[in-house]
Amino acid sequence: MLTKFETKSSRVKGLSFHTKRPWILASLHSGVIQLWDYRMGTLIDRFDEHEGPVRGVHFHNSQPLFVSGGDDYKIKVWNYKMHRCLFTLLGHLDYIRTVQFHNEYPWIVSSSDDQTIRIWNWQSRTCVSVLTGHNHYVMCASFHPKEDLVVSASLDQTVRVWDIGALRKKTVSPADDILRLSQMNTDLFGGIDAVVKYVLEGHDRGVNWASFHPSLPLIVSGADDRQVKLWRMNDTKAWEVDTLRGHMNNVSCVMFHAKQDIIVSNSEDKSIQMNLLAAGHDSGMIVFKLERERPAFSVSGDSLYYVKDRFLRLFEFSSQKDSQVIPIRRPGSVSLNQGPRTLSYSPTEKAVLICSDVDGGSYELYLVSKDGVGRGDAVLDAKKGTGGSAVFIARNRFAVLDKITNHVSVKNLKNEIVKKSLLPIATDVIFYAGTGNVLCRAEDRVVIFDLQQRLVLGELMTPSVKYVIWSNDMENVAFLSKHAIIIANKKLVHRCTLHETIRVKNGAWDDNGVFIYTTLNHIKYCLPNGDSGIIRTLDVPIYITKVSGNSVFCLDRDGKNRVISVDATEYIFKLALIRKKYDHVMSMIRNSQLCGQAVISYLQQKGFPEVALHFVKDEKTRFNLALESGNIQVAVASAKEIDEKDYWYRLGIEALRQGNTSIVEYAYQKTKNFERLSFLYLVTGNMEKLAKMLKIAEVKNDIMGQFHNALYLGDVEERVKILENAGQLPLAFVTASVHGLVETADRLAADLGDSVPSLPQDKVPSLLMPPKPLMCSGDWPLLRVMRGIFEGGLDTMGRTHEEEEDEDAIGAEWGDDDLDIGDVGGVVQNGDMDAIVDGEEGEDNDDEGGWDLEDLELPPDVDTPKAAVNARSQFVTPTPGVPVSQIWTQKSSLAGEHAAAGNFDTAACLLNRQLGINNFGPLKSLFMDLYMGSHSYLYISASVPTVSLAIEKGWRESGSANLRNPPVMVFQFSQLDDKLKLAYRATTEGKFPEALRLFLSILHTIPLIVVESRREVDDVKELIMIAREYVLGLKMEFKRKESKNSLVRQQELAAYFTNCKLQKIHLRLVLLSAMSICYKGGNFTTAANFARMLLDTNPTSDSHMKKAKQVLNACGDKKDSNQLNYDFRNPFVVCGATYVPIYRGQKDVSCPYCLSRFVPSIAGQLCQVCELAVVGSDASGLFCSPSQTR
Repeated sequence: MLTKFETKSSRVKGLSFHTKRPWILASLHSGVIQLWDYRMGTLIDRFDEHEGPVRGVHFHNSQPLFVSGGDDYKIKVWNYKMHRCLFTLLGHLDYIRTVQFHNEYPWIVSSSDDQTIRIWNWQSRTCVSVLTGHNHYVMCASFHPKEDLVVSASLDQTVRVWDIGALRKKTVSPADDILRLSQMNTDLFGGIDAVVKYVLEGHDRGVNWASFHPSLPLIVSGADDRQVKLWRMNDTKAWEVDTLRGHMNNVSCVMFHAKQDIIVSNSEDKSIQMNLLAAGHDSGMIVFKLERERPAFSVSGDSLYYVKDRFLRLFEFSSQKDSQVIPIRRPGSVSLNQGPRTLSYSPTEKAVLICSDVDGGSYELYLVSKDGVGRGDAVLDAKKGTGGSAVFIARNRFAVLDKITNHVSVKNLKNEIVKKSLLPIATDVIFYAGTGNVLCRAEDRVVIFDLQQRLVLGELMTPSVKYVIWSNDMENVAFLSKHAIIIANKKLVHRCTLHETIRVKNGAWDDNGVFIYTTLNHIKYCLPNGDSGIIRTLDVPIYITKVSGNSVFCLDRDGKNRVISVDATEYIFKLALIRKKYDHVMSMIRNSQLCGQAVISYLQQKGFPEVALHFVKDEKTRFNLALESGNIQVAVASAKEIDEKDYWYRLGIEALRQGNTSIVEYAYQKTKNFERLSFLYLVTGNMEKLAKMLKIAEVKNDIMGQFHNALYLGDVEERVKILENAGQLPLAFVTASVHGLVETADRLAADLGDSVPSLPQDKVPSLLMPPKPLMCSGDWPLLRVMRGIFEGGLDTMGRTHEEEEDEDAIGAEWGDDDLDIGDVGGVVQNGDMDAIVDGEEGEDNDDEGGWDLEDLELPPDVDTPKAAVNARSQFVTPTPGVPVSQIWTQKSSLAGEHAAAGNFDTAACLLNRQLGINNFGPLKSLFMDLYMGSHSYLYISASVPTVSLAIEKGWRESGSANLRNPPVMVFQFSQLDDKLKLAYRATTEGKFPEALRLFLSILHTIPLIVVESRREVDDVKELIMIAREYVLGLKMEFKRKESKNSLVRQQELAAYFTNCKLQKIHLRLVLLSAMSICYKGGNFTTAANFARMLLDTNPTSDSHMKKAKQVLNACGDKKDSNQLNYDFRNPFVVCGATYVPIYRGQKDVSCPYCLSRFVPSIAGQLCQVCELAVVGSDASGLFCSPSQTR
């Protein structure tokens, strides 16, 4: 059996399933009753009014009620919707063992240790019958599901069947008063409403449980004698049919399965409902399912093949016609939980492959007749076989997994093995993965394996996968585990992972490439980028078979086909946004009823606040979205509606960022932020309004504000006056003296007397004057851009004709010439502004004196600036573009282009993955050269940061701004050709250090080279071979020169140098050198061999030829005096680290980049030839051209 749900609690005494909902009641020894949702695994409610253990509990089949009985002698009836006990039934004199509702009548039957069974009317809340006759504890009592019978089991070793027909007749047709009077005496003397029909004797010890069969005249009982007995009854008698033995302890509960021919028994209390079984034990309970609830099915085009009961059925999606195809097994021929697990279908051959867990895993192959459906009950002869799983992989081929040997057998429709393949990983299940391919599932990964070529096509690390669902075009695949969904493409490149808190059941791809899946209680969607959401809620779990438009076709747990209508608008809208189909988005916004906080949050999160703006009515949310999208017009309108200081302040910040100084001014006016206003006028050069700010500060009696404004204006006389009025005479004297106001300074000096501050004598004073602004008043230069698709199409949505006329009437410019600060008098606290003005005018009435406060015309609030620029020239904040260097990295897998883009990390990762390079020290300067060579820097002015410009290959002024060319590369293949020639020359001239430096430089540059054609790729690979041979040979030559003390080692290294593939001119020099060294060392045979090799090269130098012939003659038949580790007859390569020969047939490892060979002990070390890659590491190979991807 399969565990579905488990809890931990005190001892469970009673259990009851709800008839419709996925609920189960558990009564505990602690006196608590728990209500669980076993599907979700959550505790819904708990009821704890009983005093002591609660042994019996039962749900009503239609009302929101359940009944419980406990050791406190009480029967309680509860309403779980009201979360309380409705009433208590009293009458039993000892522990109550079981309680049960009648299916039809308002009755409750209860059994008790007081040796009685009572039947209660829960509507009238009275006891209607007492059944006496047992002479020991009555352990259980239950109604017959259809007939007027009650069965009871007692520790007196008997099972009794009671006839309650008279009680039913009395309930249906009430009797006269005399009959009612006799009913009242029932409790005292026992009535004739219930009589014993049968007494079943046969158990040797006390009987713990007895129950009726739901439809047959059978009774099953379990007792302390460890036996389960089956009884049959008719109208006149009952007799024992069979005895079932096997329990090693007392049988405390036994019952029939509701549908199958199964008896379930155990040593703790159990309850059963359809396919579910619950068992309570000392520390909790477990809910089991007897069989898999998921039907086996396979979708092929417009058809769905599935297994229901014992038939293979066909459902057509277009016509919704359901028909029986063939019977697949005989009734009762399958054991528990061994029904069909998976189904695979071959549409061309009309073949069905059904897998089950029979015999540890087996399959059955059925060939369906071409003429379609059949109704015969004769089971077709199926071709059978054993295997963990089986799937069709071609028209007439299917693969079978053998888990023991980890092999896959490919078989034909005659069930004959055609081919066998060993799988690359330890596989427990295989799935279909395209023609000729299988998807192998291990515990922590999945692998696509090509059975024909025996190659691994893709690998992905995943949690344990239960189901694999391919899209219709086989381009995408979804892996379903218990609580996660992994989306990948056909090569198993990971795209996204989605985690769920509850179990994922099933899924299917819709026509738009969206994955629709179900959990226990929802239908949900998963977009290609990993975004998900809920489509609708489910009452019961379903298994999706196909998604078409707004219809979801599915199978329920009973194997019935259902069509569920869903609203796909939300995920289609999001998909259109992701795919940038903005015309589709516009159409959906206009025509559909999209709304809700979820859609708004999604649009805001994904960078489309301007779209979200059209779904929002709340002004605060509109304000936030408008700021985020840069829509100042909507932000101003919302700020006016909200009219809170914080919102005006944020509006000012955004307007200042955009350079819209008119709105900044307006926002500062609304918040009475005079200090910021003054500074704004200073930087914009608006001296006229700055002068007005000075007057306002004076009216407010703000000394610091006056001084700052005078400082901004450069008005020295005003500053001296302010300091003098504030009592700061020394500062006023210094200010006047420094700025050359002699008369004022003398007057202040007289007032100061002896306290006149001294001024520095040798210092040249400089005037503290405000700088000249770059722009004098007005907005900063605003970038005029084309309005986006959303701004143009959506701005008019929802606007009335009156609103449009109002906007036209207000005008198209921000602000006005006068300063709008509202009511200045309201700012002057504890003072009368008119009195101040009158006082000033009274002191000096001539036209030139005093402050001209008449100019301070403060316009009313209605003259607020409006962002009503006409639609054709409306400013829209441009969306920051993607840097060209980022486009380079997104479009390319070439390490050189990533380095040119400045993305050194990804360049290093690519080199590591492609060539196994792990030492990036030699490449650092090359990375920097590539980056600097593909960028230029534009200096504009001292106050503006330097602008970095990416230099593209083949850029043209007429080219499209949306199409970006690859970067200009400073390293060209032609440069390496020139460097190779220099290296050759240095080698010829014997400048070995210079030659080695040049050859290494070539090897270090090639990983970052980018070429255009396949032919050039071959040339690059050939250049790697050439440079490798020369580097290896030159390093051996250096090693030879260091080995002065070992003559044998010198000869060996010289001999190995001759094995390198060199240019003929260099090979002659190497052979000449080796010949001379070996001759001097007394190894005449080896020297003679080198002389012959030299002559075979047809040397152009007469001296070389002459010397070779002389050595050949001198050596004659002389033997070698020293044994060298060199055999010119046996082909070999030289280890690049130890410089020893590796002869043909010996094991070796190679460098993934330069392909130098090494002895196995060098694996994992840095290659000594190229000095870049790690020997023996896995790498995909050199990738230096876009043509390699085509």
